[in-house]
Amino acid sequence: MRIYLRLLLPVLLVVGWWTTSAGSTSPFYPPLRDVLAAFGESWLFARLGSDLVPSVTRLLVGLLIATLVGIVIGVALGRSRLLARALNPVVQFCRSIPGTALVPVSVVLFGIGDGSKILVIAFVCLFPVLLSTLDAVRGIDPELEDVARSYRLTRAQRLAFVLLPAAAPQIFAGIRTALGIAFIMMVVTELYVASNGVGFVTLSARNSFDVPQMWAGTVLLGLLGVTLSALFLVLQRRVLRWHIRMTERN
Repeated sequence: MRIYLRLLLPVLLVVGWWTTSAGSTSPFYPPLRDVLAAFGESWLFARLGSDLVPSVTRLLVGLLIATLVGIVIGVALGRSRLLARALNPVVQFCRSIPGTALVPVSVVLFGIGDGSKILVIAFVCLFPVLLSTLDAVRGIDPELEDVARSYRLTRAQRLAFVLLPAAAPQIFAGIRTALGIAFIMMVVTELYVASNGVGFVTLSARNSFDVPQMWAGTVLLGLLGVTLSALFLVLQRRVLRWHIRMTERN
């Protein structure tokens, strides 16, 4: 029943789009039939490896870097209030910089290659993970650490088996937020100076007045966003199975 409810609105939207665009003569609102034809020609075969794969790779690499660095720094700041006070002005300043403002700077400093795009994605996605980790570490029940010390666990063991598992639900919430930001920045970086990617192809289609191709790129971005979000939820449920079971019991 839940599956049908989730599919109801998307199906209605597609039917409505097909119906309203079927007799369209507007060059900016082509029939859905033409959009799907352009989608099949470009994204199912021709541009799959040359544009879709590089876009997803840049997104995932940038998100992975942000996750690793964010967790390390977040744990360090969460464990040391003195260090957190010292670095707080820098963290607040950096997180306030709009990601779009960093794109031209990264192009000037690092060129138009994949490296500059990955760095921008990683930098912007760093702060949701960092701040979520910091708050999670600070919010851990002190009794958990007291129990860990009573069992004479080392610092590394307390970190691996007590601190990180207890903070994991909130860390995953930060990573999920960062995923949405990474997706946006993936597109933004490809709209500036790029030679491939979904955003680049969509912008090129607009500049060449290939409107069906432009709409096809937009549809692909929507499908890609839904797919990445669904895959992340599957990963989160597998990693946090113990937490989900405890929540359901309560």
